[in-house]
Order: sequence, then structure tokens, then C-alpha cells
Amino acid sequence: MSNKSRRFSLRLLFFVEMTLKEAWVFLDKWSKEMVITAIEGGADALLTPAGWEARIKELGRIKTVNPRGDVIPGKDVLFERLSSPEDEARIAQLLNQAPVILDVEPKDDAETSLTSRSRTWEVIPLENLVALGGRLFVPVYNREDVALALGILEKGVAGVIIHAQDTEALTAMLSVAKTSTEQLHLEPATIERIRPAGLGDRVCVDTCTMMEAGEGMLVGNSSSLLFLVQAEAKENPYVAPRPFRVNAGPVHAYLRVPNGRTRYLSELEAGDPLLLVSARGTTQSAITGRIKIERRPLLLMHARSQRTSGSILLQNAETIRLTRPDGEALSVVQLKPGDQVLVSAEQAGRHFGILVDETIHEK
Repeated sequence: MSNKSRRFSLRLLFFVEMTLKEAWVFLDKWSKEMVITAIEGGADALLTPAGWEARIKELGRIKTVNPRGDVIPGKDVLFERLSSPEDEARIAQLLNQAPVILDVEPKDDAETSLTSRSRTWEVIPLENLVALGGRLFVPVYNREDVALALGILEKGVAGVIIHAQDTEALTAMLSVAKTSTEQLHLEPATIERIRPAGLGDRVCVDTCTMMEAGEGMLVGNSSSLLFLVQAEAKENPYVAPRPFRVNAGPVHAYLRVPNGRTRYLSELEAGDPLLLVSARGTTQSAITGRIKIERRPLLLMHARSQRTSGSILLQNAETIRLTRPDGEALSVVQLKPGDQVLVSAEQAGRHFGILVDETIHEK
């Protein structure tokens, strides 16, 4: 395999692993309105009877799951019941082979309204299976089911199969499924020193989401200390606000992305998943629209929190801002030793963006 092919394979593997939580919609009766709602709500697939494919494709591009669809049951995905320890052991082995969908058909009587149906799975067996890895999908009947399934072991299942009684319920459940459930702990760090660092290639990350004041991305020279760099959402006399953009730092810097991973800023491409973070530590998922790399003058800033220390390089410009502990923006050109900014501190050590437990020192 050539070096170019190997790099492509590694990137493809990494992107597959980085895929956000999936939401599939179960439909057993044709409804144009439900199909459109699923597509517009960001559903990843429709689980339907065979023969609907042409009608669905006329309304939008979305995967179909059925014997004639894009995803074929028994080949691309496995359908399994989980009602005993023996079932759990069998499914644990199957997760190494293909994605597993649990209890797609509800156990309730067919005449029972979807509004009164409840989940058909228990938390403890799902915790055991989620801990093993693999891609596990479970049926959900309300917003609470969605949040519970995607929060199991703080990691969650790979995806949910949504059973909704109408378009309103479907929209509500999709909004939960397609929103990041990560809650991050941010803490203050004290700026110790600042100095010009010369020219470097810095990255603007343009997203497909409009961010609010106090919202941005976590970036740093070391994965052990990531700084909350705010979006260009604040009014200023120099350029128009660009609330979809974070002027994030140079090409080598770490960027926090969904599922506890990091990426190098230079790796990002259109369509890659992003994690937007507020000063409160709440998050939302976003998509990369483009990255823009330009040579600009940089500032090097060192800071120390109660647990660790680290640094960040950012463009030397008034519109680039870190975040005070109260959530207010602080321009890097006004920053001085003794100022406090919000950071995310964790153990250092990453391998292809995954946190690993190893002896490592980053300076």
C-alpha cells in the first residue's frame, strides 16, 4: 500500500470512528410528511418496508434500510432481541461482526398507541454492551428514551431507532438525537506570560452553525489544556461579525471534537464533525463548512490552572478572543499576565485523537 493510500485509509477509518450519533426512523405506514420531516430533521436512515425506495428518493437523499434498500438486514446490520443473559452474550459476540439493532419491533400490542409505549430495553445490559464497543442501535419512543440511550456510560449507544406517532414527536426526538449530549467541565487558568511568536500558518474554522457570544471551540498546543476560543460573534469597529467562524490557531494545534476526541486543525475538511462549547460547558455538534489557512502574526500565551499548565498560539489581532470565567470575551491584544481565562484540563496523551494512558510530556 502506498503512503498516500495509507494516509487516506487512516483518515477514512478515523472519520468513520468520528461519526456522530445516528438517528434512524422506523415507518411501517407510508407518510410523505413523516419522510420529509425525517429528512429535514437530519435523520440518517429510514427503516421501512421494501418497495418505498423510489418514493423516498424523490423527496430527498437518505439511506433506506430494508431487503431492497441501501442497508440490508442480515447482511449490513443484524436484528437481535435482548431479553436474557444468553441474548446479551450472543449480541456481545455479534458486535464484532456488524452493527446490531435491538428490538426493532415493539413488544406492546399492535393496537397500543405509540404515545403509551415505553422502551423495551433495560439499562444494565446496555451498559455491558456499550462498554465492549461496536455499533449498537436501540428503539426509542420519546425524548426521554433518546437522552437515556445516548447517555449510557457517558458514551451512549451508536444510534437510536425512532418510533414517532406524528411529525411533531418526530421533530422533537430528532432534535435530541442530533444535538451533542456532552457536558464539559471548564475551569479558570491564569495567564502567566505572553509574547509575539512571529509568522505562522493559522486556521479559521468556518462552521455551518451560527454561534452566540461566549460560544466557541476548545483549542491548545497540548491536549492537557485546551482554551475556549470564542467565535467572531462580537461587534467590533474593524470587520463585520462572523458568528459561524472561529479563528482557532495554527495548523499544529489540537481541537476538541465530539466523543472525547481531538483533531489537528490542519486535518479538518468540509463535512467533518465539530464540537461547539459555551462558557457554561454545554456543547452542540456542528459541521465544518470549510477551513481557511493563511500566514499571520501569532502570539504565544502560557497559562496555569489548578491541575496543569499549557499554552496556545493565536493570531495577533483584536478580533480573536479567549473567555473570562464569567463568559465574557477577552481579546488577545488586551490580555495580560494575571488575567484568568476558561480552559478544559485533562490528562495528556493522544493517539490518533483518542485519549490514551501513557507516559508523555508536552511543552
